[in-house]
Amino acid sequence: MRVFKFGGASVKDADGVKNVVNVLKEVGHENTLLVISAMGKSTNAMEDVVNAYFKDKAALSSAIHEVVKYHNDIIMDLFENDKHPIYGKVKALFEEVQGFLAWNKSPKYSFVYDQVVGYGEIVSSTIVSAYFNEVGITNNWLDVRDFIKTDDNYRDATVNWEGTQKRVTEGIDRSRLNITQGFLGSDENNFTTTLGREGSDYTAAILAYCINATEVTIWKDVPGVLNADPRYFENARLLNNISYREAIELAFYGASVIHPKTLQPLQRKEIPLKVKSFLNPKDPGTTVGKGIGIEPEVPCFIVKKNQVLMKLSSLDFSFIVEDSISELFKLLHDHRMKVDLIQNSAISFSVCVDNKFGRLQDLLDLLKSRFKVVYHEGVSLYTIRHFDAESILSLQNGKEILLEQRGKETVQLVVK
Repeated sequence: MRVFKFGGASVKDADGVKNVVNVLKEVGHENTLLVISAMGKSTNAMEDVVNAYFKDKAALSSAIHEVVKYHNDIIMDLFENDKHPIYGKVKALFEEVQGFLAWNKSPKYSFVYDQVVGYGEIVSSTIVSAYFNEVGITNNWLDVRDFIKTDDNYRDATVNWEGTQKRVTEGIDRSRLNITQGFLGSDENNFTTTLGREGSDYTAAILAYCINATEVTIWKDVPGVLNADPRYFENARLLNNISYREAIELAFYGASVIHPKTLQPLQRKEIPLKVKSFLNPKDPGTTVGKGIGIEPEVPCFIVKKNQVLMKLSSLDFSFIVEDSISELFKLLHDHRMKVDLIQNSAISFSVCVDNKFGRLQDLLDLLKSRFKVVYHEGVSLYTIRHFDAESILSLQNGKEILLEQRGKETVQLVVK
């Protein structure tokens, strides 16, 4: 059985949904499980609903209306019959969102976030499934929350592999075309959890692992895995083949095509991963697999923007050693800071972090009681895998370098 994952860009409008049908007609859809993301930027729109709920109740109705209208417009373009049952199904789903917000008593943002934002995937996959049936592609819609079980670490849940394996083994009919959602799971109380932004790729890998899939294909609006993000770098080149190890390295450093967690379960069972274009589905794309190196051998550029660089120094010129570093990492963990680079000397410790949960100020207040702290917000972290002199010079040109770190295969630059 194969697993296909279609991201938000592939189903952002009616033409996109129709194109997914064309892709399946070209490459086949027998014994396939489809993982569908939220449509277009609707995850952002659902986040606006959550933010309005907490910060601006007067804007809540308008925020929900925008999401509903966006999906209804797609439905109207897909279904000629304005009495089609899909209208009622989608209306009922958004009424569930409104009902939850009406009775919810939890003040916890992350909990509310997961209960609300996850409807982007539920609605999207419901529309896609209904359209497939409309055009003669019979399918089975599955609620992924019935299968992927997690802890209750909302917005970044950890998978319960044993519970997930049992449900997938018992509950998925492999003889049919199945359609489900990415990004989502559920905890032991059956509340919705999410696997982190861009977690739909990870969902595909989890399900592939549990069903012993023959391969996973992630369908993107790019030809495959490129050696650089074409939004930020000119002359990006397609990587035809890369090993699991290399792909994990690229994902760890922030390559946006593959989610960092996606490759680990695939590598454990040596399930090949293909990254292909939904615009040109017959093109070969990129294959990620066991022991196939990287081809062609070219420098790979990765950039993470809006990072925070902190330099900590001891107040009394004492060494920053194991006890201090252990305490620092505990603070970073407690404040949910994603550490992207560290560098330390005898009396200083520099760290570049992603403040995605907005808890920087609380962390700084604690650090300033123990250390001298200098920090820079809004910096960019550039990483070059398989660097050469020319590739480094191309990044250094005209930029203020705040920190540089080199290894055998990788160089990292923090740039203002």
